[in-house]
Amino acid sequence: MNLPLGKRGKRTGDRPLPDSVSYDDHLHESRKAQRHADTWLISGTVLMGMALPGIIGLPIFLRGLVLLRRASKKGLTVRPLIITLIGYMVMLDAALNTFGWMLDLLASHGVLWQVMINAWGNIFDAGYYWHYNELGIGGAGAPGEKAWEIACVLTVFPMRMAACIGLLQMKRWGHQWMIVTCWFGAVIWVGYVANMTIFADVRFDGVLLPVIGWWLYDIVYITPFLAIPYLHTVNREAFSD
Repeated sequence: MNLPLGKRGKRTGDRPLPDSVSYDDHLHESRKAQRHADTWLISGTVLMGMALPGIIGLPIFLRGLVLLRRASKKGLTVRPLIITLIGYMVMLDAALNTFGWMLDLLASHGVLWQVMINAWGNIFDAGYYWHYNELGIGGAGAPGEKAWEIACVLTVFPMRMAACIGLLQMKRWGHQWMIVTCWFGAVIWVGYVANMTIFADVRFDGVLLPVIGWWLYDIVYITPFLAIPYLHTVNREAFSD
């Protein structure tokens, strides 16, 4: 771990920065600590966004949060924890949806993908289990699923990931676009749950965990509802142009 330098260039561990450290040195150490934490956070988020390596990515992500917390306790100027959590959780949500739906849309005949998604569908969603790859375009046979995939993968989810990058850089445009895309996310959540409910006889028939399982799974997609109140009330002056 990169530790701040004391008055005579000695490492100070977890002790607060001495009063004699200049403003420029403070900014330098703060940026270095932020970059170090973000390296772990980004790596963990990318791995979790790839679905199967998610179990590896979680401890890496948590390591980044610990580093960020330590830097804050030492008095360094780092990004607020709530911004970090919102930014990376929304990025993870967008990455998981983009990765999964893009594979279902364009690579549904891949052997590894079929094994993984059919096992998942057998537990939660029959649209990804019964009659999989029987449509002309392949992939899930659930009504309306392909329309959701095309609309969201080509528009909303890339916009959300771009907004996350801007938010994590504490840019004003990132904050503004995060609000916009979180409202998009709320629309998607309501629309997709309505679709699942209307076609419940197709989506929940003959699976291990039908409605209860779907709600357990779907809870990870409520990030827009958690983020919107904060994004509308946070001090916008904290973000730069």
